[in-house]
Amino acid sequence: MSLFENYQHLMADAAFNLAGKPLHEDLLLSCEGSLQTFYAPFDHINAQARIVICGITPGLQQAMNALNEARRQLIKGASVAEAKQAAKETASFSGPMRPNLIAMLDHIGVQGYLGIDSCEQLFNSHRHWAHYTSALRYPVFLNGENYSGNPGLLSRDSLRHQIENHLSEEIRQLPPHCVYVPLGPKVGEVFDYLLGRGLLRPEQVLNGLPHPSGANAERISYFLGRKEKAALSVKTNAASLDAAREQLTQKVRQLRS
Repeated sequence: MSLFENYQHLMADAAFNLAGKPLHEDLLLSCEGSLQTFYAPFDHINAQARIVICGITPGLQQAMNALNEARRQLIKGASVAEAKQAAKETASFSGPMRPNLIAMLDHIGVQGYLGIDSCEQLFNSHRHWAHYTSALRYPVFLNGENYSGNPGLLSRDSLRHQIENHLSEEIRQLPPHCVYVPLGPKVGEVFDYLLGRGLLRPEQVLNGLPHPSGANAERISYFLGRKEKAALSVKTNAASLDAAREQLTQKVRQLRS
């Protein structure tokens, strides 16, 4: 029985409170010190994908969106497969992250590689080409707050377990021609690890994109050419972003050729 089916009765029960901070204790999967991992329905794998976007882990808002969409689907009589797909597609990179992500993908030319007008279409008319996932499939919280990559994703047993048993398995199930976009340096380290294990080929991985979080606003603005180098704060490394942008743009051009 899948994890979705294990928790299906709770998600389908309108009397069960899906809200909480971080989430209801009945959805708890594991604890490791101050790290807690909860279940939320991010299980669906898109076997038709051409591009895979990988974040760190679903945050509380994404988890709530997924749980509520799964509930809506189950109550209206959807199958398990339909509910899983709808929950994943509705919640993945929802909120303010989505326009930042779309803008950066378009900026490096991914829409041209895919033959679409904009990567915004990966969330609507061409969603069947995209697989959205996280290095840690199920939402992780540190001291009750969204986990943001510290301690490192490979540094704790409960975190490594998700990478070894969920992310690695997803990669094995996805088409061999998929292109992967890790979001931010923390996820980039995970993909370096997976490359070292031979699960992926270097040309498949577009590493170096800033994380689309609103907390990264200045880096994103500079990456997109919306902010001048002279106006940057000392916290933003312009040279690093310049190099990443150039390397990613070149790699996408190579994919197109």
